[in-house]
Amino acid sequence: MVTEPTTVDTPPAGSRGIDEILADARARLQRLDPEAAQAAQQRGAVLVDIRPVAQRQEFGEIPAALVVDRNVLEWRLDPRSPARLSIADSYDLEVVVVCQEGYSSSLAAATLQDLGLHRATDLDGGFAAWRAAGLPVTPGSPTAPHPQRGRS
Repeated sequence: MVTEPTTVDTPPAGSRGIDEILADARARLQRLDPEAAQAAQQRGAVLVDIRPVAQRQEFGEIPAALVVDRNVLEWRLDPRSPARLSIADSYDLEVVVVCQEGYSSSLAAATLQDLGLHRATDLDGGFAAWRAAGLPVTPGSPTAPHPQRGRS
C-alpha cells in the first residue's frame, strides 16, 4: 500500500505559529541594541551566550559573556533550581541573552521572565549585530568551558 505524502492541514485549535510566539515574546522584552548591551554588561549585567559551540568557534565570542547551552539555560539561571549557577541567586539578576541573530534569544529571554527573572532581555540582532557594531570580539575557543550537568 502506497501512502500519499502528508500535507499541511489546518493548524490544531489553540496552536500558534512561531511568528506569533516570537512577536508575543518580544512584546514583553525591552530588547537592547549592541551598544546598550555593552553598557549593561559594563554595569554588571550578565551577557549569556546560548549559541552552539560551532557558531562560537566560527564567528567568535563576546569577551566576558557567560556561555550556557540553550538546552540547560533555564536550569542554570532559575534561582530555585538545584542545578543553578552561583550567579543565579536573585530574581533581580539582569540577564541579556545572546544568540547568533536575535531570534532564539528572544524566546529564551521570555522563558527566563516566566521563571521570574524580570530583568531578562536579549540582544537585538544577536552576536551578528554586536560584531557589525565593531564591539569587542575574541576568537572562538575550541572547547569553551561551561557546566554540563543537570537537567536537559
